[in-house]
Amino acid sequence: MDTLSGQIAVISGGLGDIGRAIAVELAQRGADIAIGDILEPERAADFLEELRRLGRRACYDRVDVSDAEAVSAWVAATESELGVPTLIIPNAAIATLANVLDITPAQWRRELQVNLDGAFHLAQSGANRLLHHKKQGRIVFIGSWVAHAPRPHIPAYCVTKAGLRMLCKCLALELAPHGILVNEVAPGNVDAGLSARVFAEQPELREPHIQMVPIRRLQQAEEVAYQVAHLCDPRNQQMTGSVLLMDGGLSLLSDANPRHD
Repeated sequence: MDTLSGQIAVISGGLGDIGRAIAVELAQRGADIAIGDILEPERAADFLEELRRLGRRACYDRVDVSDAEAVSAWVAATESELGVPTLIIPNAAIATLANVLDITPAQWRRELQVNLDGAFHLAQSGANRLLHHKKQGRIVFIGSWVAHAPRPHIPAYCVTKAGLRMLCKCLALELAPHGILVNEVAPGNVDAGLSARVFAEQPELREPHIQMVPIRRLQQAEEVAYQVAHLCDPRNQQMTGSVLLMDGGLSLLSDANPRHD
């Protein structure tokens, strides 16, 4: 069902596991796709063909989302090639595995630049184009359950996702009168990206991570993509400034309420 026919999605971090899954899900629903990432264009060629085989237009730009001018140029290039982006998905993110006492200032700064500044640059640039053309649209941030649940060894990531959540709410309030709805999808433990690489290098960590989730399974990138598509659906006209939490029940646990097998 082409519920997103006529829509144009712009997705940062589009060559990562979650970014790819989002691109495929939105394309299957009828949207044309613009993906951006820091990898060489040759790395995107096969994926672009996959999207085009779905009958969609697709393009790729190499862009560092921490560079505001580069993001603005990317959005402008997308508008020239495909049309005004109406589905804006700030997804690009990195994570540094280091505790708060050991992470270097450079690592801290870079993570905030990519995860928080980068999301702001894309959301702001996309929103301004929608406003300029008097178009309605959707902005869906890819957040995380760690925005409200601090985790050891990824302090900068937790901080960036907490900031992202408030950015989502501030944008939602400002853009609501213009028909631009802004929300966040907040996954828990996803078997993709950084986590998947860690599990590949240290397979003994996989089962403990499964067992810590109340539903006893890790989620897949495709499940995240499905919820992004739900928030992009034009029939979804009331949710804005909301967090769609999909953490398998992780947020239900605490020292006072531990997991019971």
